[in-house]
Parts: sequence; C-alpha cells; structure tokens
Amino acid sequence: MLARLQPLVASIRESFSRLAPLRGLAVVIVAGGIAAYTVYQHPPVRTVGHGEAGVRENRLTGEITQWSDGSVLVLPLVHEMRVFSIRDRTYRPENMAKATGSAPLQSLEGLSLGVDLSVRYAIDRARLREVAAKLPDDIDAEVVEPAVAGVVYKVFARYTVRDIFSTKRAEIQQSIEKELTARLGADGIVVHDVTMGNVDLPAEYRRGMDQLLAEELASEKMRYTLELKDKRVKEVALEGEAEKTRREKNAEASAREQVIAAKGQEEAMKHVLPFKQRQVEQRQLEAEAEKQARIRGAEGTAQARRIEASGESDARQKLADAEAYRLERVGKVNAEQMGREGVMVTAHPLLIQKILAEKLSDKVQVIIAPPGDGVITAALLGGKK
Repeated sequence: MLARLQPLVASIRESFSRLAPLRGLAVVIVAGGIAAYTVYQHPPVRTVGHGEAGVRENRLTGEITQWSDGSVLVLPLVHEMRVFSIRDRTYRPENMAKATGSAPLQSLEGLSLGVDLSVRYAIDRARLREVAAKLPDDIDAEVVEPAVAGVVYKVFARYTVRDIFSTKRAEIQQSIEKELTARLGADGIVVHDVTMGNVDLPAEYRRGMDQLLAEELASEKMRYTLELKDKRVKEVALEGEAEKTRREKNAEASAREQVIAAKGQEEAMKHVLPFKQRQVEQRQLEAEAEKQARIRGAEGTAQARRIEASGESDARQKLADAEAYRLERVGKVNAEQMGREGVMVTAHPLLIQKILAEKLSDKVQVIIAPPGDGVITAALLGGKK
C-alpha cells in the first residue's frame, strides 16, 4: 500500500513545483475575495437615523465615540458600532393587567388583582457612552421588564385593595415612579412617568364590595335624608325668623320714613314761610313800584301835554304874529305901490289903458266897444266923457 502512495505523492509534489509561480497570485486573489466578502457582510459606513444615537468603540485603542444623526465610518475588525433608539418607549405589562392573568398582583390582604400599568421611559443620551457597553441588545425584555416587575409587586404588596383602587392611587404611582427611576437610572434609562389605569378586582371581592357599597349608600342616603329634613326644619325656622325680622325692619323703616318726612316738612316750612313772607313783601313792593311808575307816567304825560299845549299856543301866536306882520307889510307895500301907481297914472293917464290891455291881452284878443262916448270907448280912444 505504501509503495502505491509514494508515486502519488511524488506526482503531487511535482505538480506543485510546476505551479509555484502562480501561488502568490492565488493568495492575493483569495485575500481580496475574503476582504470583499467581509466588506459586503459588514459595510464600513453605518447610518444613524433621526431619534437614534450611535456608539462606536475602537477595538484597538478602546476609544468610545457617540454619534447623532448622520453616517459613521465603521472599519471591519477595528470598530464595533451599536445604534440605540433614544425615543420615548412605553411598557405595559400584560400579564399583570387582570386578576385572573398569568401573573396577577397581590395586595396586603393577599388578594389577587390586576392593574393596567403604563411606564414611559427612554435611554439617557447624556449617559449613553457610559452605559452602552453593559446594555443588552433587548433592553425591554432584559432590563425594563424585570425592573418593573420587581418594583410593582413590592409596592402593591404594601397597600390594601381599597387603597389601591380608591384612596391612594396617586401615592402608589409616585412610589413606583420613584423606585423605578432609581433602579433604571443605574442602567442609563430615564423614567418619565408611570400611569395606573383600570384596577381589576377579584369577582368575590367585587360582589362583597358591591354589597358593602349598597349598604353604605343606603346608610349615606338615610343620613343625607335626615340631614336634609333637619336642614329643612332649620330653614323654615330661619325663614320665619327672617320674615319676622323683615316685617320689623319694614315697620321701623316705615316709621323712620314718616318721622323723616315730618321732619322734612317741618324743616321745609321753616324755609317756606320766610319765602312766602318775602313773596308777599316782594309783591307789595312791586305794586307800590307799579303805582309810583303809573303816577310818574301820568305826571310825565300831563307835563308833556302841557308842554305840547304851550308849544302849540306859542306856535299859533307866532304864526298869528307872522301873519299880521305879513299883512301889515303887504298892506304897506300895496299902499306904497298904489301911491306910486297913482302918481304915475296921474302923470301918464294912458298907463291905465296899457295896463288894462296887458291884463286882458292873454284872455281877450278883440274888444268890441259900443260907439259913443262911453267910459270904455273914451278910455280906449283917449276921449273925454
């Protein structure tokens, strides 16, 4: 057998010796293929989206760098890159939402109950570089759920069922939020708020509570009824007292009004009587003033009439004197003129015919005189009678 293998080995060695020049090229091709496959499987560039944060660790130097939105260079076998969502998340444990669920809560009395819890949390961006190395890939299942379960079961075990669903809901929420904040804060997770919704009670407890509530409601109703009747009695008494007081106040107010009215009338009369007296005196003075005015008016009228009569008499006297003077002057002038005319006529007798002809010339154009020795003929012809 060995003899048969020796020629085979020799032939293989001879073949490899012939392919020795191609060995280096094959190694390069194989190395390039491995590198290309590595780059394909692990791209050197990673993208960090909106609402995410990336943490890159250099395996050679141990340097940790945090990145926000954008692209990050990640070299294979050199860098290790993890991307975390920094958006708010909400965890709602379904297994403790029902009293008949797989993992119900326990009260102080040992009763099972369910509570609809909602925990809103997010990864702390400021501490991401610090806690990125110890955070698991599934943060919800490996960090948040165990922490919430441990805190919630412990907190609810301190309170009775009545406290949980009625009186101390806000206190329970604050206790859970406080303890979760401290517990998850060590892992770089920030708890924003804890909300406690519907409380699912056991059926037996709910029936007993319904009966108790019915009895309490009946008792409260009776108490409220008695209080209402008592208040009604007090209200009636107070209304009667108020009506009595109101009537007394009205009577007192009416009496005060009458007294005030009488005092007002009396006070008014004190001012009215002097006012009336002043009115009477004023009217007397006005009558006296009117009398004096009328007397003075009559005296003035008489004086005016006397003055008018005296003036009229003087005017008539002056007119009479002027007329007498005029007549006297006219008579003198006429006498003087007649004297002059007489002298002229005596000296010139023909002036009479001339004057007569001048006076009648505009009225009579032809004078017919009887023949003879009449006066007119003689005068016209210059004859003698």
